[in-house]
Amino acid sequence: MRHVNVGLFVVHKGCPHKCSFCDQRSITGFGRELTPSDVRQAAETALNSLDSETAAAGEIAFFGGSFTMIDRDYMVSLLESAYEFVSKGLFAGIRISTRPDGINEEICSLLRHYGVTAVELGAQSMNDRVLLLNERGHTAAQIADACRMLQSFGFETGLQMMTGLYGSSDDDSVETAKKIIALRPDTVRIYPTVVLENTALDTLMKQGKYTPPGVEQSVELCAKLIPMFENAGIKILRVGLHSGGDVEQKYTGGAYHPALGELCEGRVYRNRALEALASYPEGSYTLAVGEGMASRMAGHKKCNTDYLKQQGYTCKIIQDPGMNKYEVKVR
Repeated sequence: MRHVNVGLFVVHKGCPHKCSFCDQRSITGFGRELTPSDVRQAAETALNSLDSETAAAGEIAFFGGSFTMIDRDYMVSLLESAYEFVSKGLFAGIRISTRPDGINEEICSLLRHYGVTAVELGAQSMNDRVLLLNERGHTAAQIADACRMLQSFGFETGLQMMTGLYGSSDDDSVETAKKIIALRPDTVRIYPTVVLENTALDTLMKQGKYTPPGVEQSVELCAKLIPMFENAGIKILRVGLHSGGDVEQKYTGGAYHPALGELCEGRVYRNRALEALASYPEGSYTLAVGEGMASRMAGHKKCNTDYLKQQGYTCKIIQDPGMNKYEVKVR
C-alpha cells in the first residue's frame, strides 16, 4: 500500500534563530502564511484524489518551520483543522517538524491530545562546535533529551541530519550518524548542505571561508551513512533536499541535484558490486540484486554499469526476490 502524506509548510514561523543555511522560502517556494482553511482544503483534495484505504494510511504533515515554537493559538488552530480528519479515521495521524529546544512535557501532551503521531527534530549535527558555528542555538545534549522525551510519549520519532555544514567534516558526519543511531529514532533524513543565496553560508563561501562539499563528495559520504542506518533498522525517509520551490534558481553551491537520493543509493550498490567483484578477473558477469533494485544497481542514467565497464566488468543485472536491499551477488 502506498503511504501518501498531505504536506503543508509553515514557513519560518516561530523559529528563534536564523541558522547559517536557512532560507525557508526558497526551500518551500511558499511565502504566504498557512491557514486552517488551507489545511482543510489540502486534506479534502487528497481525499478526493486517493482511495479511502490509501488516505487512511497517510498523515497530514506540517513541515518547513519550528512548529512547536509558533504562536500557541495559531499552532492549535492548525492542529484542530488537521485533527478533524484524523479523529474520523480519514488519515492515520499528524506529522510535525520542529527544533530540539521546542520540545517539553507540556508540548508533548498537547501534541498527543491533537492526534500528532510523528515528530521529526532538526538535529543537523551531534557536534556542539558545528552547531555553534552554524548558529543552531541548541546543543547535542538537547537533541538527545528531546528525542528521549518524544519516545517516552510514544511518538514516532525522526531525526534530520545535515552533512557538509560549516566547520564540519566527513568524519564528523559519520560520528553524528553513530550518535543518532545510539538514540534509536524510528526514522532519519539526510540532507547534504545546499548553499542558498543570501544565507550566512553563502556569505562565508563568497568570502572564501567555507567550501561546501559538492555532489560527488556528498554522494560518496552518504553511501557510507545509508548502510549504517539500514543496518541499525532505522528507516531513511529521504536523502537530499527536494527539488522545487526556488532552490534550483537560488542555490549557489553545495550538493544540489534533483536526483541526489537516487545517486546516493546507486553509489551504495556500486560499492557493493565492486566488493563482490573484487576476487574475480575482468570479464562479463551477472549481478543479482533484490526485487525492484535493478535500476538502483544500474545507477542514475546507467552510471554504475558504465563505471563497472570502465573497470573491466561488463555486467548484466537480474533481480532475485530472496535477496535483501543493498545486497549484491555475482552469478
